[in-house]
Amino acid sequence: MTAYSELMAFQRETEALSQVAGRLGWDQETMMPRGSADQRAEEMGAMSGMLHARRTDMRIADWLAAATPETEVETANLRHIQRSYDRATKVPAALASEIAKVTSKSQGIWAEARANNDVAAFLPTFKTVLDLKREEGAALATDGAVYDAMLQDYEPGATAAQLAAMFDGLRPSLVDLRAAILDAEAPPQLDHSFDEAGQLAISTKLAEAFGYDFTIGRIDKAVHPFSSGSGQDVRITTRTAERDPFNCFYSTIHEVGHACYEQNIHADHLLTPVGGGVSMGVHESQSRIYENQLGRSRAFTGYLYGLMRDQFGDFGIKDEDTFYTTVNRVSDGYIRTEADEVQYNLHVLIRFDLERALISGDLALNDLEAAWNDRFKSDFGYAVDTPANGVLQDVHWPVGLFGYFPTYSLGNVYAGCLYEALRAAVPSLDADLARGDTSKATGWLRDNLQVHGGLYEPRDTIKHASGVDPSEAPLIRYLQEKFRGIYGL
Repeated sequence: MTAYSELMAFQRETEALSQVAGRLGWDQETMMPRGSADQRAEEMGAMSGMLHARRTDMRIADWLAAATPETEVETANLRHIQRSYDRATKVPAALASEIAKVTSKSQGIWAEARANNDVAAFLPTFKTVLDLKREEGAALATDGAVYDAMLQDYEPGATAAQLAAMFDGLRPSLVDLRAAILDAEAPPQLDHSFDEAGQLAISTKLAEAFGYDFTIGRIDKAVHPFSSGSGQDVRITTRTAERDPFNCFYSTIHEVGHACYEQNIHADHLLTPVGGGVSMGVHESQSRIYENQLGRSRAFTGYLYGLMRDQFGDFGIKDEDTFYTTVNRVSDGYIRTEADEVQYNLHVLIRFDLERALISGDLALNDLEAAWNDRFKSDFGYAVDTPANGVLQDVHWPVGLFGYFPTYSLGNVYAGCLYEALRAAVPSLDADLARGDTSKATGWLRDNLQVHGGLYEPRDTIKHASGVDPSEAPLIRYLQEKFRGIYGL
């Protein structure tokens, strides 16, 4: 065997074990008995320790030094393994295991604190998480830029300065558009009850319509919808609310975007470093373009309107045009995951700025809730009513995912670039979507982006598919055209 083949045989086992670890997390969110949290934390800590030991195995350095790539795919696999090895060897095994154990427990403590609107009950645990992640970040940051080092876990190559410049270009347009919209007459909103069984039935139809393969996937319920797994086992979750079926439908479409990215990566890349999504920003571009540019379009909402009429009968919205404006209604709200397209990124930018301040030490943990509330009121014009609608609403910080939040807005920026290219490539897009047929749109995304997995670097992945360097300009154009039309601005 060559050095490359030996390395890839070893890596294949590591990738398989990583999938098992991910499935433990999926089970914790969906089916695990509540009383199993402590044991699950031990299990996940043990699995993390095993994976860390494999990722820091001294033989990897020898294999990397001896391997001679002969193809583009082999070069990409070695790049990913080298990056993983360099990072893993900087983090002590005991620290990696402790982070896995603490964040597993923290998730349950956060969920209870959120249910009770009790920030104080969570702060001691959160301090432990924050301290451990700072320690990890310091170990990774050879140049002292701790937050930049954290970003590399989610968006390789990105820096806080680069993202801040992009978001600074995005923010004024969002603020101005939001202000103009809120001065205009608002579309009607739903005022009806929608039973859970009916919502889940439509959710399944939507997943199928967007190409989700149920032979290697499944949908379950969770507090916070997510996608888990890759290759031949990719699972998603959704949630329901009796008077807000859009929460279910668009959570499903969003997670299907993530899942289809993983399901559509070329089969030859299964259980290899190239066999997963290249970054969270690129991943989010798929979920957001499925959910928003396709799923919330005038054409596709006409199809969804028919599904809902068939399932629920008359639910108070008179026609497809009115339904389109209802789906895209811009309104006040506290929850990021329920926010409309105009305001969503404003939610993300709050978190981006606050977590950078937390990591740097410029913001004390005891001042986080007040800082959140002040920033929210400044950006949105009204006060946070409860911690569950404010600083406790997201699971990301409790499980230590610092550096993750900016990838949500980066994904929207990437989706804007992809959508302009998609519309040019698929002239029949609106007619197709009006029939509930997403195959040409999702096929274009599959062939130009998803099939490649981690073959290219994140920004290069978007440029390869869209033909342009990523920038916020296409997203701004899309949002302005769409919402000026809806609101008659």
